[in-house]
Amino acid sequence: MSAPIKNPAAETVPRQPGLAGLAADWASDQRTFKDVSWGKAMMWIFLLSDTFVFGCFLIAYMAARMSTAVPWPNPSEVFALEIGGTHMPLILIAIMTFVLISSSGTMAMAVNYGYRRDRRKTAALMLLTALFGAAFVGMQAFEWSKLIAEGVRPWANPWGAAQFGSSFFMITGFHGTHVTFGVIFLLIIARKVWRGDFETERPGFFTSRKGRYEIVEITGLYWHFVDLVWVFIFAFFYLW
Repeated sequence: MSAPIKNPAAETVPRQPGLAGLAADWASDQRTFKDVSWGKAMMWIFLLSDTFVFGCFLIAYMAARMSTAVPWPNPSEVFALEIGGTHMPLILIAIMTFVLISSSGTMAMAVNYGYRRDRRKTAALMLLTALFGAAFVGMQAFEWSKLIAEGVRPWANPWGAAQFGSSFFMITGFHGTHVTFGVIFLLIIARKVWRGDFETERPGFFTSRKGRYEIVEITGLYWHFVDLVWVFIFAFFYLW
């Protein structure tokens, strides 16, 4: 009786240690991220690049604020609201922050139920997350309209340094665009989850193999990133 023929492809090639192993992995014909799906790996790479963009914006803001000789507007006064005759500093910003941070909680629960393959709870929590995001964008639109009505422009503002307007519209506008795209993406994936596309493998964008809800986690990675960036914007722009 002849010995069974070994399949070379089935044999596991031991990894080399150190830099030689790293070079071998990158030079091989295999995926560099061997234990991570392409979708998740690409999202992490996108978020890393986006981190540099937001970091450059915030560093530019700090440089502009510290270098200008003209007094910088007081955020507590600029972003205050009069409610019932009471002057309330940063009340709208506090509500916006609470809403966005709360959306991270609902998104985390959606990911949890997604891996449990509970599509109805997953879709409902994603829709709730999208509702929080839409509320945030709506409040940001109100904030923009209020400041524009008071005379704030990208090139000037009535309270001092002209760089305030350009910094405000650039940073909050860029972040608000991210939130808007996140809301759209949440609605698309929630619809597919609710419809059962990840169980029937219905053809279309973002549909993976049967029973795999990894796209929900990928969406969550993006949403948590957007929330984390807002924490830094809140600290540097509104509290400083």
